[in-house]
Amino acid sequence: MPLLSILVASHVAPVSGQCPGDQQSLLLQLKQSLNFSRSFSGNLAGWNSSIDCCNWLGITCDLVGGLVRVVGLNLSNESITGGLENSIALFSLQHLQVLDLSFNSFNTTIPTAVSNLTNLRHLNLSSAGFYGQIPSAVSQMSSLLEYVDLRHNSFNGSIPPSLFSIPTLDTLDLSSNHLEGPVPRSIFEVRTLKVLVLSSNRFNGTVQLNWIQALQNLTTLDLSYNNLTVDASGNNNSTLSSIYPQFGILNLASSNLSQFPELGNQSRLTRLDLSGNNINGVVPRWILETTTIYHLNLSHNNLVDFQVPISLPNLGVLDMHHNKLEGEIPIIQSSFSMIYVDYSNNFFNSSIPVDISNYLPYALFFSLSNNRLSGAIPASICNASYLQVLDLSNNTLTGTIPSCLMENIGTLAVLNLRGNKVHGSIPDTFQASCSLQTLDLSLNQLNGRVPKSLSNCTALEVLDLGNNMIDDVFPCLLKNNSSLRVLILRNNLFHGSTGCPHLPGTWQKLQIVDLAFNNFSGPLNGQCLATWQAMMVGDGNETHNHLKYEPFKLTQLYYQDSITVTSKGLEMELVKVLTVFTSVDFSSNNFDGPIPAAVGQLNALYILNFSHNGFTGQIPAVFGNISQLESLDLSDNKLSGEIPQELTELTFLSFVNLSNNNLLGKIPTGRQFLTFDNTSYQGNPGLCGSPLMKSCSDSNTPPPSGRKQGSGQQSLDWEFIIPGIGFGAAAATVMAPLIFSKKATRWCDDHIDRILMVLLPLCGFRYYTSNDWRRVQPEDMTEEYNTDLDDDDEEEEESYDEFGGRYCVYCTKLDMTRKMAIHDPKCSCHHLSRPVSTFSSPFSSTTTL
Repeated sequence: MPLLSILVASHVAPVSGQCPGDQQSLLLQLKQSLNFSRSFSGNLAGWNSSIDCCNWLGITCDLVGGLVRVVGLNLSNESITGGLENSIALFSLQHLQVLDLSFNSFNTTIPTAVSNLTNLRHLNLSSAGFYGQIPSAVSQMSSLLEYVDLRHNSFNGSIPPSLFSIPTLDTLDLSSNHLEGPVPRSIFEVRTLKVLVLSSNRFNGTVQLNWIQALQNLTTLDLSYNNLTVDASGNNNSTLSSIYPQFGILNLASSNLSQFPELGNQSRLTRLDLSGNNINGVVPRWILETTTIYHLNLSHNNLVDFQVPISLPNLGVLDMHHNKLEGEIPIIQSSFSMIYVDYSNNFFNSSIPVDISNYLPYALFFSLSNNRLSGAIPASICNASYLQVLDLSNNTLTGTIPSCLMENIGTLAVLNLRGNKVHGSIPDTFQASCSLQTLDLSLNQLNGRVPKSLSNCTALEVLDLGNNMIDDVFPCLLKNNSSLRVLILRNNLFHGSTGCPHLPGTWQKLQIVDLAFNNFSGPLNGQCLATWQAMMVGDGNETHNHLKYEPFKLTQLYYQDSITVTSKGLEMELVKVLTVFTSVDFSSNNFDGPIPAAVGQLNALYILNFSHNGFTGQIPAVFGNISQLESLDLSDNKLSGEIPQELTELTFLSFVNLSNNNLLGKIPTGRQFLTFDNTSYQGNPGLCGSPLMKSCSDSNTPPPSGRKQGSGQQSLDWEFIIPGIGFGAAAATVMAPLIFSKKATRWCDDHIDRILMVLLPLCGFRYYTSNDWRRVQPEDMTEEYNTDLDDDDEEEEESYDEFGGRYCVYCTKLDMTRKMAIHDPKCSCHHLSRPVSTFSSPFSSTTTL
């Protein structure tokens, strides 16, 4: 960092003397023009005329031409929300060399007056709420400009080419904006550049990696997370690798790389990120011999192996998840000791080394999830006493859970053994110092009871014991845990009631509850449900974060919780559990009694499933208050009464199942209820109306809720009767002439004949017109029938039917009165299980096949 930046950050005034009056006046004008919060301001709030401005926080003074001048202005993180666009005073401080306005919310474009600051060397506008295009005025500010930081704003458009004409530029950070277009080739001609960060934008096109050979002073290059293609095919010559600059940081994540760049002899490289590319094969030797590497991320590629030996003595972070690594788990000895190791989502098929903890003495994060590991969990893992996250989920591990995991690792915040074959009981050895936030033991073969010592884990947010064989009552011992957000006991042998009347604790943060497929019984406790405040709509200030644990603050490394829920009749895995997502699933138990009206208070609920129980009584009308509800399943209960009309107010509802109850009356119509089919209501004999075929016109059917029943008279549904009369009248107008007029009948037959005589021969059919059949006399038909009957009376293909006379498939047709079957003696019969006949009109014409 430049010296002047350090001076501003620490508020060191290198000279003494009185602040010039004009400078102090300009600074007070600047304070007056800016909108900021005095309660959150650290610097601006203390500016006043009674104190020399060189002693104000955020101000740096220095001698310029023998006079004291303000050369540094630091207004970083001052809660400024506007006023910069109208500030003439700021851009009149022409001696400024350092300007830091970062971490504010100006919500404006960069004023063009910034070009007045002709002595500026250091400009930091990061995370300050600027938008629009980067003005060319930035490059016109000063030929001395060295440091430009515009990251984490909303700048769009392309990079102004004039920005690369600054001869002294050594740091340019434009990351996390909306910049687009190709990366200008001219940027790789600024030979003074030391730091170039363009990540997380929308740049496209191709960047040849060998372009950076001209930037011999470059120490940091980050082109990650764009729409770029970085082509490394031109640098496979080992003799050319020495021409590349000595990097300290090289990040090319998600850059469409198809091969490793050849960058041997890197003696200063500490961070290498090539994740999210299409690199195949093995990790090259030059990476594994770069002894300075501390952070190595090769995740999300197609790597299959390492080239051994591995010599990375300073490695601290190793991320290899989502590759195709197989065989045994690579052991990397690091004298520095790794603190983060992620081998998840590969194809390792060995067992966990019994001495695994020897390589993780200071590790905070260790994941082997989603592999093919077998064998027992080694007890030596407990010696990794600094572990905060241990994820061994979705393997085929067997044996029991080492009790030392609960005893020895007081720092453990996440323990995930989900989806293995672990058996036995859960060790009852959780210590009073338990710091667990996530405990996921689901999809195993665990039995026994929920350990009482689990109540020591007062920070627990996610508890998933689903799909085991745990035989216990409802874990009331957790009622004192006010941090619990997710409770999943699904598909076990839990039994008894769910009420905990003697424990006063509440679960105010509880957002997901899944008790499905157990043997819980009795009525639901409405008072308990009414305390689940996380399932109620708040003041609109709820954050849409997802459940995660961050072992490394101020980094992008974290553990992300995932669970499986049932929604709309289907199981789905939530790989990100939003803090606003809510679900209650009590299905497939033995609950009985009425559904508590308190459920209607859970108006932020997304999924509600009470199916396959013994609930009785009516569906509470207050369900209409659950305004966020998307999925409602009350099927297979003993509910009675009418479906509340209030449910039509649920505009987000996309799935409803009320089948197999004792509901009656007319099904409500309107809004989302118009989209549900009959499967939502089947098994309720008393229900009627669309989409069921049963009409509500039966006088014995009670009237729908909200409608008045006439005194002693049956009400009429005129909305259906009037359209019916209209269609009937139209049909009668068309069909009457055809029925009562021979002339009209022949006219209709003739026109249909003309059409079918053209179309059917194209399909290989033979067609007889109505005139052909009119020429046949009844006597001829009888004679033909008798003659043919004598010849073919033994053929199995012939049969008799309701019309009288034999019926031969493909060779028989009906007379114009549809009372006599006429057989064609020239046609060969073919056996078919049932006769087929196609009629062209209601009277005479037929198709012969």
